[in-house]
Amino acid sequence: MTQYLFEPPKVLSIPVQGEVGQYPVGRIFCVGRNYAAHAAEMGGEVDREAPWYFMKSASAYVASGSTIPYPPGTANFHYEMELALVLGAPVFQADESAARAAIYAYGCGLDMTRRDRQQDGKDHRRPWDLGKDIENGAVMAPLTRATDWQPAGQRIHLEVNGEVKQDATLEDMVWNVAEIVAHLSKYYHLRPGDLIMTGTPAGVGPVVAGDVITGGIDGLDPIELKIAPAE
Repeated sequence: MTQYLFEPPKVLSIPVQGEVGQYPVGRIFCVGRNYAAHAAEMGGEVDREAPWYFMKSASAYVASGSTIPYPPGTANFHYEMELALVLGAPVFQADESAARAAIYAYGCGLDMTRRDRQQDGKDHRRPWDLGKDIENGAVMAPLTRATDWQPAGQRIHLEVNGEVKQDATLEDMVWNVAEIVAHLSKYYHLRPGDLIMTGTPAGVGPVVAGDVITGGIDGLDPIELKIAPAE
């Protein structure tokens, strides 16, 4: 039996509707600029040649309903409401049919972002890690199995303190879920445990301590996050 010098991190997992077991979180891939209107509000445009990605650590995961402290190192902490998917089978260099078949479940997610630190990266042509790969930065609601729900133009929305900030449909995505998984599988041996956040619509903005974020996608469990004062 392997002995460790210190206790390894615990496995983080997401509840799944109708399942006793939970989905263990491995890698978290995120699609950038997958809604044209959001790309425009960020001062860019969609790359229609292919989707592109950044990553978050598995330790960034936090469950819907949590209260998190306002993070250090930022004065511009943003929400981004997203459709997320998780894989239930290995997939490598797959076509779109095989890619779609590998999707195990879907859920509502929040890609929380230090926008000022992300902008630093853009301005200085440096990685986005301080802006994107942050503690409590990947919020997930309980998952719904792909056998029970499929994306088909449903409404995606987010509110801050009850005021609607993001309101779009999944049809607005530039790259659909099968295209994303198929394309990503050309670069990685994807596997169960992989979570993919598929991008956010227009309307992103800042939150402060005391704010309550709520959001949803028709047919999926809604999401909620409360922002507490900084530590």
